[in-house]
Amino acid sequence: MSSISSSLHQSFSDLFQKYNQDTYLKENLWLEIETYYTSKKRHYHTLSHLKNLFQELIPIKEKLEDWETIQFSVFYHDIIYNASRNDNEEKSAVLAIERLKEIGLPEDQILKCNNQILITKSHENSDLDTNYFTDADLSILGKSWEIYEEYFLQIRKEYRIYPDFIYNPGRKKALKHFLEMPRIFKTDYFFEKYEKQAQINLKKELEILSK
Repeated sequence: MSSISSSLHQSFSDLFQKYNQDTYLKENLWLEIETYYTSKKRHYHTLSHLKNLFQELIPIKEKLEDWETIQFSVFYHDIIYNASRNDNEEKSAVLAIERLKEIGLPEDQILKCNNQILITKSHENSDLDTNYFTDADLSILGKSWEIYEEYFLQIRKEYRIYPDFIYNPGRKKALKHFLEMPRIFKTDYFFEKYEKQAQINLKKELEILSK
């Protein structure tokens, strides 16, 4: 087990045990998460992506109203990811609901988790907790150019089934979607931390795709 997997496994175990003491279920659910996120078809939406979200959110968890629900949202938001489909968020949310019911989360937390996962499709403005979560999900956009370049090359690998003449227009549309937003990051915390560099990175990738 890698250090990333081991760390996330411990985080999931600690979270799970706040609601359920069934060790067999806990280990089965972790194995399911690990199996999905370590699929050979994935290059960006991996356990490293989950680690990055936790690294972004842990320092500000005091700002969050429901830190436990957000943690479940991190674990399940990309559990289903198929580059040839456009309903990954919906399928991830359905699976999350099933698993959270098994764990025994209260209905209101399950509903919040469902909403947080679904909104990663549009990254629309929402309640503060969800905005922090989706901003963390987009934090890669505002990292250094070197890290951002590695990210978009990983995304390209995930979509390698598509030739450039199909992939490039779709990717450009996604980049323009973010650039046309009044602001990419909804919370002031992430806006101040990443907005300026994100704008630079997105425009630079757009130029590359337009050549």
